[in-house]
Amino acid sequence: MKAVISGYGRMGKAVEKILAEKGIECAGKSEDIRAFDPETASDAICIDFTTPAAFRANYRFIAATFKGAVVGTTGWTDISGEVFRAFEECGKPLVYASNFSIGVNAMFKAAGLLSRILGNAGDYEPYIIEMHHKHKLDAPSGTAKTLAALVEDGMGVRVPVESVRCGEISGIHELGFEGLSDRIVLRHEAFSREGFARGAVQAALWCDGLEDGIYEFKDLIKF
Repeated sequence: MKAVISGYGRMGKAVEKILAEKGIECAGKSEDIRAFDPETASDAICIDFTTPAAFRANYRFIAATFKGAVVGTTGWTDISGEVFRAFEECGKPLVYASNFSIGVNAMFKAAGLLSRILGNAGDYEPYIIEMHHKHKLDAPSGTAKTLAALVEDGMGVRVPVESVRCGEISGIHELGFEGLSDRIVLRHEAFSREGFARGAVQAALWCDGLEDGIYEFKDLIKF
């Protein structure tokens, strides 16, 4: 497998490190993926960690040019239908996630199960608190939005989400269920970006074996 990194910021550098560790060829890295060589791109998986604005501008080029794509950029759910259609029309696989951490995806599974149980039991009110570094552009985070959707689906209630942007926090997500006599809390804390990068590289390996289709990362993980 060959990979090309779109967006060579902190996450891009973390992905490059994991690719090297696993002996996977990094065929290039670019801040402007639309300027990338199409011939090289045709045999490579694009791993995108850019900004919402950049991905909105680039997704059609990525779908048309690369063998497939792994997208960790968030903040584009409002145009998800257009993005999915672009990849479907080009016959290319897309693997996306609000968070590529294996631990967070385990949290998603637990959140869905707890929400269904507590929704049936009644008398519990959910909440979400998420904290990230001051450079993060979107709020709430994509991970918090995914958690909220899982809880809302399981309990049928709207979930309040509080966002904090401060310092260099890699990422903390807390999902709580406040009852009349107790509280249940699920909490995930990332120590660094490495966990996200490892998940993204694993997603790229899986994507390389897919012919086409739209896949959410959590659905490719079997628990």
